[in-house]
Amino acid sequence: MRIITLSNGKTVEVECLSCALTSGVIEPDGGVVIETEHFHAHQDVAYPIRGLIILASKRHIKCFDELTEAEKVDYMNLLSRIRKAQREVLGIESVYYFYNEDTTHHFHTWMVPRYEWMYDFGRSVESLRPVLLHARNNMNNKENLKDVMSAIEALTEELNEK
Repeated sequence: MRIITLSNGKTVEVECLSCALTSGVIEPDGGVVIETEHFHAHQDVAYPIRGLIILASKRHIKCFDELTEAEKVDYMNLLSRIRKAQREVLGIESVYYFYNEDTTHHFHTWMVPRYEWMYDFGRSVESLRPVLLHARNNMNNKENLKDVMSAIEALTEELNEK
């Protein structure tokens, strides 16, 4: 078991944070953005950045090549839909995507928006860690969290309209 501190200051003890989130044991702030048979998307629970979405497999796997054919199709379709909504609804022009296989959580992709303030930390993947830490340490204020929640609501509405 690991103890993890969420962006809202709460701590949770879990074996796998992704499993806890996709199964509903832990409810991310703002709830689920969109969910399919194979995937679960939510605002990142550790970093309060508007539109930072985590797309996590519901199945506990570590690597992209472990996805079934149905999961691969679902993943690409959902990733594209979320990205389109980030651009059209939130006005996010650029996103960094990444996933790592040596994580303690299972397969998930980070969709990290790039905002002007982030360029103070650099313009490469190396800037991501300082950006994330800045957000965690300096953006847990009422105004920013209201903006993050508003973005979650807008994405959820866009992605789930029938």
